[in-house]
Amino acid sequence: MEYGMYYLEQVTPYEAIYRRMDKVLAAGRTRFQDYFIFQTGAFGKVLVLDKDVQSTERDEYIYHETLVHPALLAHPNPRSVFIVGGGEGATLREVLRHPTIEQAVMCDIDDELVEMARTLLPEWHQGAFDDPRAQIITEDARGYLEKHPDTYDVIIVDLNDPVGEDNPARMLFTVEFYQLLKRRLNPGGLMAMQAGMILLTHHKMHPVVHHTVKQVFKYTRTYQNYIPGFMLNFGFIVASDAVDITGLSEGTLEARILERNLPLRHLEAPYIEAMFVLPKDLKEAITAETMVSSDARPFWLTEEGEARQSGA
Repeated sequence: MEYGMYYLEQVTPYEAIYRRMDKVLAAGRTRFQDYFIFQTGAFGKVLVLDKDVQSTERDEYIYHETLVHPALLAHPNPRSVFIVGGGEGATLREVLRHPTIEQAVMCDIDDELVEMARTLLPEWHQGAFDDPRAQIITEDARGYLEKHPDTYDVIIVDLNDPVGEDNPARMLFTVEFYQLLKRRLNPGGLMAMQAGMILLTHHKMHPVVHHTVKQVFKYTRTYQNYIPGFMLNFGFIVASDAVDITGLSEGTLEARILERNLPLRHLEAPYIEAMFVLPKDLKEAITAETMVSSDARPFWLTEEGEARQSGA
């Protein structure tokens, strides 16, 4: 083993990832969170927020394609998209790859993080912040959506997990928030979101989120993908009152990819279908879940990955 600088990321209280750092590129704190960027030989630049790796230069496209394109491909003609969070700009970048898009609104509360990403993470946004179709808003997304009645074809939620009882993000995982998102969708619209890591010992976040979303939308579908930079499977959800994404044929998905001339690096139609095939233990965990997160009793995660509700 070579001597040098290493970053130890504690994924759970029981497991960690050990990464060699070739160079520290930036470190600091915004009003909302700590950030740390370093260079590695394997994954290039690595972005860390509040001690957790958010994405890496080499594989961020896998996470962001997985988050964005299933929902957008499930819509026959998406013209407007609202992004909750997504400060690095990569979610916005993937949305703008669809030529039908006329308006993409990205709302992230952390203006300092967005400006840092503009300067230090050009590999992520690739100029998306300056696209004339993009509108960048730096305020609380829930507050913005409550004040502005504009509606969208697709809403994408790209937030950090609500770890800790005082984490403000917990109010963006409640049934009332998903009801607000539903009111801001056009007829035929879809909502997509990241919904926590899928580990045998950490199944709790995803089932709670799925069960909460299911209270609001007719069709709530879980899918998952392996993210190399995280070294684990990550969970996602697509929800809609009009479209059951699992009912779309491989041919329909393939036709839309070709029609839109999407430059996908990771996804293709058969693989998109495959991501919605879930293992038995995960399906059982989702089916057995009874917790519903609400404004009165928002759920949050302990460091051990257990789901709790305030006041419970």
